[in-house]
Amino acid sequence: MMKKKFLVPVTLIFVLMLSACGGGFKPDHKYKVEPFEFTNQDHEKVSNEDLKGEVWLAQFIFTVCEDACPPMMSNMFTLQKKLQEKDVEDYKVVAFSIDPETDTPEALKNYMEAFVALTDNDKEELGVDDQHLRDKWELLTGYDMKTIEKLAASSFKQVVKEIPNSNQVLHSVSFGLVNRDGEVVKLYDGKDDVPYDTIVKDMKALIKEGN
Repeated sequence: MMKKKFLVPVTLIFVLMLSACGGGFKPDHKYKVEPFEFTNQDHEKVSNEDLKGEVWLAQFIFTVCEDACPPMMSNMFTLQKKLQEKDVEDYKVVAFSIDPETDTPEALKNYMEAFVALTDNDKEELGVDDQHLRDKWELLTGYDMKTIEKLAASSFKQVVKEIPNSNQVLHSVSFGLVNRDGEVVKLYDGKDDVPYDTIVKDMKALIKEGN
């Protein structure tokens, strides 16, 4: 009887120790990003293989978007500021154009610069480095609509669909977190209720796993 009474608390302590050691990043998904090779805002080729070994955030946007894209872009730059404040450096932002016919590399670069300019008012207070923000971005184009519709659906489980007789595109508004192995592991609201603190925490944990 004495041994049984002694073994119960020891077993419980062992279980608790195992639970404590199981901390860290917990993925919600493991969607494999399909192979791609597109053109960025500097006319450079960027592929999924180039991003292997990187933690990256993905979004789907287009430069003549009248609704979701401006807040999504602004929110992504706000997230970058929060990442910089927390000394999170080892990541990329990948924005896939969903209007590739309109969105040339030059158009995408100008679009990004418009949002970088919005940091001028608060960069001294936040210690934000404009070039640091720019260097994280890959804005991708150079494909047809069927290609990006398929990539969004198969790799990110996101909707991208042309609207007939309109220059607008129906699309999901999530930010996707991609791990070093090219897997989409979490999706977050990128437009209305961005969980900034959660994303920063998740990215720190995910980046730490690879170090």
